[in-house]
Amino acid sequence: MEDPDTDDYPYEIDEQLKGFESSVSTVKSMLDALMSMPRNDLEQKLDALDQAKLDLMSAYTLNSLFWMYLVTQGINPREHGIKRHQERIKTHMNRIKEITDKKKAARLDKGAAGRFLRNALYDPKEKVSKEKALAAANKTSEVTPAKRQKKR
Repeated sequence: MEDPDTDDYPYEIDEQLKGFESSVSTVKSMLDALMSMPRNDLEQKLDALDQAKLDLMSAYTLNSLFWMYLVTQGINPREHGIKRHQERIKTHMNRIKEITDKKKAARLDKGAAGRFLRNALYDPKEKVSKEKALAAANKTSEVTPAKRQKKR
């Protein structure tokens, strides 16, 4: 005996319709949670980057819902203007991802890197020769004006 819910449509698309229904209910629950908070409260709690993420997520969600609506009406959304809007939103989402990744990237402390390299390349023999060269340089720089007059 056939399922009474499948009388109106072909059995072959039953799984697709169940997946569609599941996706719609998931989106609805997310939107309900988002819509339960006043927009002003959300904006006050978020910094500019998070506000941009929220705005893009909202636009993407609404466009996705409209995309689904077009499909249910038998209209190919790839030939509709909504495709161009979705691509524009995706471009902005990728830009925000780049900004976020750049903030998370490790920063180079030049001073620490220099000390690390200096200590990693330390050679005790070079230190002795550098100390001798430094001492010799100090001896020549210790000549006072009185000593210069005597040399003449």
